Amino acid sequence: MKKFYSVAGASALSLAVILSGCGALQSLNNNTVKGAGIGTGAGAAIGAGIGYAAGNAGIGAAVGAVLGGVAGGFIGNHMDKQAKELEAAIPDAQVEKVNNGEAIKVTFDSGILFGFDQSVLTSDSKEALGRFAENMNANPDTDIRIIGYTDSTGTDSYNQKLSERRAESVYNFLRGKSVDASRMIAIGKGENDPVADNSTKVGQQKNRRVEVYILPNAKMIREAKAQAAHQN
Repeated sequence: MKKFYSVAGASALSLAVILSGCGALQSLNNNTVKGAGIGTGAGAAIGAGIGYAAGNAGIGAAVGAVLGGVAGGFIGNHMDKQAKELEAAIPDAQVEKVNNGEAIKVTFDSGILFGFDQSVLTSDSKEALGRFAENMNANPDTDIRIIGYTDSTGTDSYNQKLSERRAESVYNFLRGKSVDASRMIAIGKGENDPVADNSTKVGQQKNRRVEVYILPNAKMIREAKAQAAHQN
C-alpha cells in the first residue's frame, strides 16, 4: 500500500515531535541552521522517524545524542559518503547533510521536476530521479520522506492537493524504479514553509519544490549500536 499523508494526516502520525535544539538542522557546507519553518513540519517527521528507528518514537534528537558518539559517527560517515554520491549523480539538485550529519536533505525545484501548476514529471526530471533511485537502491538501509510544496499562487486547498500530487509523482516514479515502497512516505505541505519571497517570480520558483529526506533505518541503527558496543 502506498504511504501518502497530507499535512493533517502526517501530524496525526507523530509530526508533533520536534528536532531538539536550534543546531538540529545544519547544512553540510557552512554548518548553519537551514529552514526556520522546518521544526514543526518536515523536520518533525525527520525527528520522529529517527526516534522510531532508534527504538523510541518520542525521541526527536539527533541520532548521535541518542546512541552516543561512536554510533552517531558510524551513521554520519555513511551519510557523508551517500551525500557525496548524490551530489555527483544529481548535480542539478541541492544536497545537504542535516540533523548533525545523520540525515540527508535533497531539494528538487519545479524547474527539475514539474512545469508550472503541473504534477507530471518532465523527461529531464525522470532522468535525474532515475539516478537518484539508483543511489537509493545501492543504499537500502535508509528510509525516505518525500515532501511536496507549492508557491502561494492559488487557494490553500488547491495548493495542498497540488503539493500532494507532486510528492506522489516522485513516490510512484521511485517505486517504479524498484525502490521499496516500505521505505517511503510522501507528504504534501502546500504553500507552507516557503524558502523564498512569494511576491517575486524567482521566489515562487524556489518555493515550488520537492524535498526528499534520507534517514537511517532501524537496521543501520542496530549496526551502529553493535559497532559502538564492539569498540567499547
